[in-house]
Amino acid sequence: MVINTNTTAQNAATLLQQSSSNLSMSLARLSSGSKITSPADDSAGLAVSMKLGAQIARVGAAQNNVNNAISFNQTQDGYLQKVNDALTRMSELTVSAQDVTKTTSDRALYQQEFGTLQTYVKDVSTKDFNGVSLFDGSTLQVTTDSDGNKFQNGGVNLNAGTTYTTAMGNTTKVDSLTGAASALTAVKNAINTLASDRATIGANEESLGYYNAQLSSLSNNLSAAKSQITDVDVATESTQYARNNILVQSGTAMLAQANSMPQSVLRLLS
Repeated sequence: MVINTNTTAQNAATLLQQSSSNLSMSLARLSSGSKITSPADDSAGLAVSMKLGAQIARVGAAQNNVNNAISFNQTQDGYLQKVNDALTRMSELTVSAQDVTKTTSDRALYQQEFGTLQTYVKDVSTKDFNGVSLFDGSTLQVTTDSDGNKFQNGGVNLNAGTTYTTAMGNTTKVDSLTGAASALTAVKNAINTLASDRATIGANEESLGYYNAQLSSLSNNLSAAKSQITDVDVATESTQYARNNILVQSGTAMLAQANSMPQSVLRLLS
């Protein structure tokens, strides 16, 4: 029996230190909700989770872009619905103005309303969405994923060089029989173009809706993958905590016993 080196106490102290370290780790995991509280816990898992986290953030940004583009298209179509109402009324006026029983004064009244509707459509062509023109015909490049790929969002042009501007021109009037006939042709062409433009907007919205659903699914799946790496299983970790807590308490008691063992040497000296 020796007293200078108490190997039993040393072993007990080593095991107690390990149990205390494991208990501290369990406490950190339970309090943070994460299995990785420091790079030393899982260096490879930390690296993968960081990349997944960054991708999730990019997917969220892309989804915001897509949702904003959908709102852009919805705003466009909201205006074009009213333009359709205006053009429909204008076409009605062009036919009414060709009534041979109407006088020049009657046609002047038709022209007054016709001109007001022309002004309305011209005003719509100047509208914008957050500073971006709604009706200049530009194709917008909408970011649709975390890698920056683009969707070509076709534009609508209500400005110069289109059938709209012909129908809205100063020479398009219904104050005479010949003028009303010519105006009817111009307005019908504008209505045909409007139908095509609204179909384009509808196709844009449909495609962007698919992208939006795809991004939502991707974000959920990436979050689930990241959760498997980083999120703590509370039930399992609670069990580990209870085990480590018991080991710390029993280890403390056993270390006290091991430290008291050299005192038995005194019995040999008595």
